[in-house]
Amino acid sequence: MTPSRSPAPPLAKKGTPNPARETGFLTDAYAFEGQAWFRKTVYLDPDFLGLPMKLTLERTRITTLWINGRRVGSCDSLCTPHVYEISAYVTKPLVEIVVCVENTGYPTKGGHLTSPDTQSNWNGITGSMTLEVFSEVYADHVQAYPDPERREVTLTMQLHGAKTASFAAEGSVMEDDEEDSIPTFQTQLTADASGMASVTIPLEEAYYEWSEFHPALYCLTYRINEQDCGYLSFGMRQFCTDGMRFTINGQPTMLRGKHDGLIFPRTGYAPTEVNEWIRILDIAKSYGINHYRFHTCCPPDAAFTVADLLGIYMEPELPFWGTIAAPGEEGYNEVEQNYLIALGDKILETFGNHPSFVMFSLGNELWGSPEHLGEILRHYKALDSRHLYTQGCNNFQRLPQILPEDDYFVGVRLSKERLLRGSYGMCDAPLGHVQTDRPSTMHTYDDVIFPKQTDGEDDSKVQEIEIQYGTGVKKVKVGDTAGGLVLTKPIITHEIGQYEVYPDFREIEKYTGPLKARNFEVFRERLAARGMLHQAEQFFRCSGALAATCYKEEIEGSHAVAVCGWFPAAGFAGFFRTGHGAGRYAGCFHGEQGTDFAGGVADVLFRLRAAGTVPVLCLHHRRDACGKGVPALRHARISGTQHH
Repeated sequence: MTPSRSPAPPLAKKGTPNPARETGFLTDAYAFEGQAWFRKTVYLDPDFLGLPMKLTLERTRITTLWINGRRVGSCDSLCTPHVYEISAYVTKPLVEIVVCVENTGYPTKGGHLTSPDTQSNWNGITGSMTLEVFSEVYADHVQAYPDPERREVTLTMQLHGAKTASFAAEGSVMEDDEEDSIPTFQTQLTADASGMASVTIPLEEAYYEWSEFHPALYCLTYRINEQDCGYLSFGMRQFCTDGMRFTINGQPTMLRGKHDGLIFPRTGYAPTEVNEWIRILDIAKSYGINHYRFHTCCPPDAAFTVADLLGIYMEPELPFWGTIAAPGEEGYNEVEQNYLIALGDKILETFGNHPSFVMFSLGNELWGSPEHLGEILRHYKALDSRHLYTQGCNNFQRLPQILPEDDYFVGVRLSKERLLRGSYGMCDAPLGHVQTDRPSTMHTYDDVIFPKQTDGEDDSKVQEIEIQYGTGVKKVKVGDTAGGLVLTKPIITHEIGQYEVYPDFREIEKYTGPLKARNFEVFRERLAARGMLHQAEQFFRCSGALAATCYKEEIEGSHAVAVCGWFPAAGFAGFFRTGHGAGRYAGCFHGEQGTDFAGGVADVLFRLRAAGTVPVLCLHHRRDACGKGVPALRHARISGTQHH
């Protein structure tokens, strides 16, 4: 049974009441930017004094910590826990902890981690806050590197307090509600000059692979010098590429993806509780979703934990939406780039053990130096080989490029005219087939991906165009057709299904937290002023039905491709940046109030999930002029997780 929603915390009402009525995004009722101070006094067992201690703040902004009046330091990670070593500052059992949190002065803008059109620029600390005391000899930074071919896992760790220590591990593996125990493993650890040690544990006697179909999860507890030291989970999986296909444990798979910007209007920030993510991801799984792309953000650990359990492929992203210039080029920002690269290192270390973490992107719609992006990718691939990597999502827009370091490509086109989705905004013209062609089931992207002629495109006609750049726009010069790509790597199309739905004014009362739907109030007043308020529900349902029909054609068109990755959908659970909601099929409240016009979309997605092979009928049009039915079958194509 899916857990019920956790109750929203009471509104703190800190800061100045905000009278604004934003129409481009939700309005923060008490917009606050600055410093928030938190203080707590704890009493420790006197026997703990002198032992290693760490204070961890799971999710926050820029923090500065004081222990008993002494400044410990600062941390600025937007995606990973802030961890402070405090043993040198704890000299008596009574400990005063003071934390200052700032939501200004970030080293980077933060993408959807801080933008007002998604979760807001909240301030505070969310998730767990822990003070841990360790034994004199302990290990941390434990990473699990599965080797399915050898049926073993190698653990690497930082050993503290000694160069050698005894190590013991035991645990179990869960698959389809069945548990199998792992025999106790014991060995001796020996650290190198940097303090790093490793151990390889055989799993032959209890070997299960992790995938979306059978998410077998290993759970280990380990001891150092016979003292309980820690716990970790991992999965035995190989998420790879084979030509233009993704594979999971050697079998082809198709990504049925969802765009997620961590939109939680009741709180303004992402939940850190496992139960809430079970509720959310279970709804997504029921729709057939098996892939989450987090737009310029990274979710909390609880999201990865639940994805491990349910079998969902996760793709976090650096919180960046702009230009990555090379040293010496215009726009090069060394401080920001160093921050982002280091943040990526922390994301890989903090969440890398999760088998659901299969892909990683450098950002959204990036511009700048392809060579420098390649250097960053090489850095990450050398650091952690457990994931697939890409330069970013829809980079260079009308000038798409594939880098040697890319494991896969994400974009909306392969040239100006070779389009990879069915609809576009006018700033991205030409428009897509859903907007310009008669409804049919004949559209396929095969000729786009494998063009019959690729050398006839004209680069001589140069024009200045306006492109989306971050949450704003900028002008760039681009050729009329801007060349083109012929790829030999998997393709994922970018944010399909951006169809607007008229607001459902009944949702206004659901915004009970700090973010208010005052944009809906403005739109309702405009409609009433024109004497059409009585038609609001009709507008909502009719626009929703049209959007769902278009969305369904996008999905089926994607599924009819010979080889593809394929479709991370934009805002399947609702998106309120423009105030209208692109693809509000499960509601902005993650399924709490879905809309009945979503049935066709849910049905086709569910079929793609439920069957390894799905027949796709390709017909010239859906009905003849008299509405008597479809014409004769032209041909059929088989597509799915198995070979054609």
